[in-house]
Amino acid sequence: MNITVEKQPNCLATLRVQVPSETVQSERAKIVSGYTAQARIPGFRPGKAPKNVIEKKFQSAIVEELDDRLVRQAYDEALRQEALKVLNFGIPQNLAHNEDGTITFNATLTLAPEVALPEYKGIPVKAPSTEVTDEEIDAQLDGLRQNFADYTDIEGRAAEAGDVLKIDFTSSLDGKPLEEALGKPAGYLSGREGFVMKLDENSFLPGFSAQAAGLNVGESKDIALTIPEDFPLSDLRGKEVVFHVSVKELKQAVLPELNDEFVAKITGGKTVEELRALAKQQIEIEKRRRIDDHKVNQIVEHFNSLVDFELPDDLLRHETQGQADALVQRGMQSGMTQDEIEAQQGEIIATAGDQARTNLKTNFILQEIARTEGIVVSDQELVNHLAMIAQQRKENPKKFIKDLQRNGRIPGIRNSMLVGKAIDFVLEHATVEEVQDEPSSNE
Repeated sequence: MNITVEKQPNCLATLRVQVPSETVQSERAKIVSGYTAQARIPGFRPGKAPKNVIEKKFQSAIVEELDDRLVRQAYDEALRQEALKVLNFGIPQNLAHNEDGTITFNATLTLAPEVALPEYKGIPVKAPSTEVTDEEIDAQLDGLRQNFADYTDIEGRAAEAGDVLKIDFTSSLDGKPLEEALGKPAGYLSGREGFVMKLDENSFLPGFSAQAAGLNVGESKDIALTIPEDFPLSDLRGKEVVFHVSVKELKQAVLPELNDEFVAKITGGKTVEELRALAKQQIEIEKRRRIDDHKVNQIVEHFNSLVDFELPDDLLRHETQGQADALVQRGMQSGMTQDEIEAQQGEIIATAGDQARTNLKTNFILQEIARTEGIVVSDQELVNHLAMIAQQRKENPKKFIKDLQRNGRIPGIRNSMLVGKAIDFVLEHATVEEVQDEPSSNE
């Protein structure tokens, strides 16, 4: 075959193929012989019908099979000849059966990017200890007690940290109602009636609770806050918003005593010490998960700061759409309205595009590390992984795997497992420095 490949920007290449007439004739003869041996033609014994009769009756099917076979052979030959890493061969275009007996066609290939790996062993990573302190266990158990707390009205004093407030509030920016100043919906920030919040720094916005402390029922106050730089609504980042607050109710939590009687009631018979042991185990598991995620984030940031390369446009569009859908879903789950989501559409697409580019770059870097280190996912590992997922979903494993095969999802799952193995390899060979502070949940 005469094969040429012209590489284009953005991981594309044009494949041009000319199949010699003798190859076309040879493959066609093989196909016709196969039809001759199997076809049942009235008036002829099986396998004895003349080839011209077979060719006339099955002409369309023969041509279709011939084209398909030669296209696949051309793709295989291009892979061998050009040492290409092809993600998608595309649909053959301009396929022609020429007068001289040759067949010609071209196709647009999507190639994997060329990745020049940086040093990936010994990457510096910072991580805190996974040791669980008594203070952390106490905080977890206090949170459990909060779930069973009684709330009583507070009389004779102002609001303090830990109290629960019911407030009405509106907001303004530069002296105008917030949404008027923004020119678009601002969600819950624009104002609420009967808004219930606990007076601590994890409620509402940073700094709000500190300024609300000291208020009594019936009192009002203007609370001015500078919106954080990581706030989802970028138009408000770094700007001062004034919240006009009126306190309607003030309550305090009365926590049940942490004793064996209370613990046995909520756990089905466990003691305080047994509950503390369980809490310690859960905290340690969660700590390890957060720290592992933090380590991975550092690895991803390290790679993306050192390596840059072109990405396939189709893959980038698909990943961006997936990230945008996920952002919209999270927004709806957090209470955003459709109007609020549409008002932030530009920001959502920009954020999704940045995350998509990071995801794809990281994926290709880790795939290249896996190739370099000979890391693979065996068929048995894949089957075991899929069987475990099926068990978790309480589905029949054979049917589950067949459905995945039918939908073409097996390669993607295998690739995810391969990338996971590669990141484990990089983390195993990282240089870890223990630090005091634990990573925050948004890192």
